[in-house]
Amino acid sequence: MSAEVRLVAGERMSTTRLTTLFCAALPAVLAAPRALAEGAIEAGEGLQLKASRLGEVCGVPVTNSMVATWLSAGVLVLLTHLAVRRASLVPGRLQGVLEVILDGLLGFLGGLMGEPLARKTFWFVGTLFLFILCANWCGLLPGFGTIGWGHESAHGMTITRPLLRGADADVNLTFGISMLFMGCWLMWSLQAQGLKGFILHLFGPKGGTTGLIGFFVGLVFIAAGVLEVVSIAFRPISLSLRLFGNIFAGETMMETMLHKFPMASWVLPVPFYFVELVVGVIQAAVFTLLVAIFTMLSCEHGEEAGAVHHRAEPGPATHS
Repeated sequence: MSAEVRLVAGERMSTTRLTTLFCAALPAVLAAPRALAEGAIEAGEGLQLKASRLGEVCGVPVTNSMVATWLSAGVLVLLTHLAVRRASLVPGRLQGVLEVILDGLLGFLGGLMGEPLARKTFWFVGTLFLFILCANWCGLLPGFGTIGWGHESAHGMTITRPLLRGADADVNLTFGISMLFMGCWLMWSLQAQGLKGFILHLFGPKGGTTGLIGFFVGLVFIAAGVLEVVSIAFRPISLSLRLFGNIFAGETMMETMLHKFPMASWVLPVPFYFVELVVGVIQAAVFTLLVAIFTMLSCEHGEEAGAVHHRAEPGPATHS
């Protein structure tokens, strides 16, 4: 019996030691890729935080991320044109793929936002998903970050000013997309609720309380409305930084591996390319999901109120 007790105690001590070692080593393991990427950026070997300026067009500076944005948009327009130029009831391969993607996205948004609101906003939300996905995947094509201007180093040519850079790895693009959405969000909210309903939705008291209690409840809801306005003001920042941070981190990891391990640069990034393909889809889906949720939360109250008012209207009188 004592031998069994000692065996169990020994197993518990081994498990405790392994857990302690794992917990002690985990921060270092998680910090290693970040430290490697930061060291590569400081040495000029990783993806730079600021997009490189390539020139000017009519006094407007043109960066490599802008060129990548135009390229991604051109690829999306070309693929869409090829898919629908000979649209038929029996779709071809490209038309079938596009229809599957759009039908699935519309069905998902319809279940989340409601069919009328999903169809009303799908021209923007659907295009947003396809553009972000196309931009994320185009950033993985050969030539992005590997063609440009640089200098000779011990490991060969080092690119310091690439011709192409991942579009969503530039915070200017992600912030611009977020601000464009906020403009559409404001338009849809005012259309659904009207100006008075929009203000009451933010600051108006709920519950129909009157008297002194109603006064204090109103003050509470006004304070909550101020917080909601602050939250709305930070939405484009949170949306843009979330997308930018994930895409920039992935491209920095790829750039770091290419520069730190030049002898294995032809095979080492291959598994991570498949990971980045999945990440590109996930980030496009997350951005689109958040856009749909923000729109639904602002527009559903106006539509519900309109539906209730419509049901409350008396029908035409009938006489038997």
